[in-house]
Amino acid sequence: MTLSIRNQLPGTVTEVHPGEVMAAVKVRLDGGQHLTAVITLEAAEQLGLAPGSAVRALTKSTEVALATGRVEGLSIRNQLPGTLTHLTVGAVMACAKITVEGGELTAAITKDAAADLGLFVGSDVVVLIKSTEVSLATA
Repeated sequence: MTLSIRNQLPGTVTEVHPGEVMAAVKVRLDGGQHLTAVITLEAAEQLGLAPGSAVRALTKSTEVALATGRVEGLSIRNQLPGTLTHLTVGAVMACAKITVEGGELTAAITKDAAADLGLFVGSDVVVLIKSTEVSLATA
């Protein structure tokens, strides 16, 4: 299957915490970072997720936010440090490519946000992704 989602980071499941409807799945990415995905319990069971399972963490670029440093006092737990390697700015939106340990992510943000953050190629940034916006695929 080919997907339009370009943000695909490989990793290994370290924990699965099932609830009544949803499951919180902790993943150690191949680059060493940790990521949490909250998916339906049914999906976790159908994928056979357990510690040691190889997965790909997938996130649409429109669900990726950027900050110029780690953010405290925020409910978003997935915060991956990286470096901005490419920035295309259009009339309304900007497309930022960020290299993180073990891969590359793309963020679609507004032109105004890119300007307000003072982004430039080489900027140190932190990628922010809500755990409910991370999908998992088995490898």
